[in-house]
Amino acid sequence: MQTTRPKRSRISVAKIIMYVFFVLLALIIVIPFYWMINASTLAVTEINGYPPHLLPGTHFMQNLVRLFEGAPFARNFLNSVFVAVTTAAAQLFLCSLAGYAFALYDFPGRDKLFIVMLATLMIPGAMNLIPSYIMMAKFGWLDSYKALIVPNMVSAFGIFWMRLGFADAVPTEIVDAASVDGSSDFGTYWRIALPLTLPALGVLGLLTFVNAWNDYLTPLIYLKTPEKFTLPLTLISLNTWQRSEIGAVMVGATLASLPVLIIFFLASKQIIKGLTSGALKG
Repeated sequence: MQTTRPKRSRISVAKIIMYVFFVLLALIIVIPFYWMINASTLAVTEINGYPPHLLPGTHFMQNLVRLFEGAPFARNFLNSVFVAVTTAAAQLFLCSLAGYAFALYDFPGRDKLFIVMLATLMIPGAMNLIPSYIMMAKFGWLDSYKALIVPNMVSAFGIFWMRLGFADAVPTEIVDAASVDGSSDFGTYWRIALPLTLPALGVLGLLTFVNAWNDYLTPLIYLKTPEKFTLPLTLISLNTWQRSEIGAVMVGATLASLPVLIIFFLASKQIIKGLTSGALKG
């Protein structure tokens, strides 16, 4: 008994240290979000005052009115919803199709083609900016949502992720049995294989939506008309206002954060399952 007590004490101390570390880490992450939400309810003098006001104020509606007076925020919000939802839906369909083929079909050059596709992940995104801009200009897609959506309808990471999901969740015996029963290739994919990979689809959908929602550089390059701006461009334009409008800027940042948080909480079970289950197995 005497030999086990030191071990238990060491384990308990290690757990306490771990919990304290994660609590401090959570506070570091949460505090900026709390300050943003809290500042959206304060007057300018309260935001810039010292010591800082840690409790919510009563100026949220005034800041909200100034936000909608200073920018077409509602229109830009819908623009971001359209771009993010369309991009995520396209990636879920196209990447799952490609991942299904790479995982469950044996065709000539499959492994070499997959390696070449993965190699594109090593190319920095900045190297594609000039070629992409030239292509969009030749297509006549400048100042158009096509330039934001079409190049991002499929990604190497999405195909890689869905290949892992299909390889782990869909046995080849199911595909063979469906083929013997007369199911078409697309029918097997759509009715049998795809429902088995919902956790992997949830993770890919969230990541794609968040990337498209938060994308600042691509809209900055291609969009010129303020009415076509997405939220990141709108928030940057709000940030150029005078300091007297910082409350409106914080309201805009708060509203821009809500869709991602709502989607995460609604799909948290599927997302956590996709990250912790066999979708990560090779």
